[in-house]
Amino acid sequence: MRISLATYSTKPRGGVVHTLGLAEALARRGHDVTVWTLGRGGDTAFFRRLDPSVRVEAVPFAPVDGEDVGARIVRSIDVLGGALAHHLRSGRARPEVVHAQDCISANAALAPARGAGVPLVRTVHHLDAFTTPQLVTCHDAAVREPDALVCVSAAVAAEVADGYGLSAAVIPGAVDAERFAAAARRDDPSARAARRGWRSRLGRFVLAVGGVEPRKGSLDLLEAWALLRRHRLDLRDVALVVAGGETLFDHREYRAAFDARAVELARDLGAAPVVLGPVDDGALPALVAAADAVAFPSVKEGFGMAPLEALAAGVPVVARDLPVLREVLGAAVLYGGGVPDLADALAAALDGGAPSPSTGRAVAAGYGWHRAAVSHEAFYRGL
Repeated sequence: MRISLATYSTKPRGGVVHTLGLAEALARRGHDVTVWTLGRGGDTAFFRRLDPSVRVEAVPFAPVDGEDVGARIVRSIDVLGGALAHHLRSGRARPEVVHAQDCISANAALAPARGAGVPLVRTVHHLDAFTTPQLVTCHDAAVREPDALVCVSAAVAAEVADGYGLSAAVIPGAVDAERFAAAARRDDPSARAARRGWRSRLGRFVLAVGGVEPRKGSLDLLEAWALLRRHRLDLRDVALVVAGGETLFDHREYRAAFDARAVELARDLGAAPVVLGPVDDGALPALVAAADAVAFPSVKEGFGMAPLEALAAGVPVVARDLPVLREVLGAAVLYGGGVPDLADALAAALDGGAPSPSTGRAVAAGYGWHRAAVSHEAFYRGL
């Protein structure tokens, strides 16, 4: 089967990671897979090397000085859509299905796919509430207009049904559990050295993966960490580390509030969070495996890739008590609601009160890319 997957960026965001994992798994099953993306800032490839059996079409997308988020969204759709339309009109290796992984790529693919008579699938990773008019329009059309919808959890499928009256197939997301399990192995000298490298740099630390943004609950985590430092003298040496951060959307006001609060805490408590920004893909498993705990206080999620990767590495996880995270993570993690609950759960995790690592590893191992590819393959054939 010829399959075109589409995503909006080459950077390591959750939807992009999902796109690449699915592309490689489908290619391993013998399908002809091409991934379309925007090559922002001169990028011609993704943040990591892909299996050579997967073709990559990175459409050049040069920055424009002074361009706001709304204008950038519209231009992103136009540029990617124009490249897809040109390819589909050419008739060369026309795909049998186009599968978009976000609202930008879905809007870009709508007209080209319909014009070529090719079904368009959209994976809804989560529903968002935007205020930028162009994003509101993009988000809405990307749910209503595709020929078929996939959701990565039953919780998100229920939100789609409630909000749009539409039915979506549920195909859970996946992680490369073995890669993170390998980073945690004690009998592997290179894995031990990589973990020691992070520990010598950071000391004891709680890790959050995903960057600083409202959806990730970054300010709540900062306040929970501050409570720990105030009330648990034995945990005052535990740092807060935030990794990741590339996003198309404008969270500058939220980041400014986070940074300002970090300065206050540095003055009052003598410590500030360590914001690493994007971490090289090859170094990420060791960073996760070196953490004393991983925090996932998101207020909105569709699946939960980062906590599953931590569980695969045997690291305790504290997650926001959301239905979707209960669905995916089950009894393998500690849950918290508001800031005090998150602080209590972090303290429990650091005190050794989290569920056993074997429970977490078993949960993570159940979300493999082979299973996801088989399910997508059957779904495509049913269109």
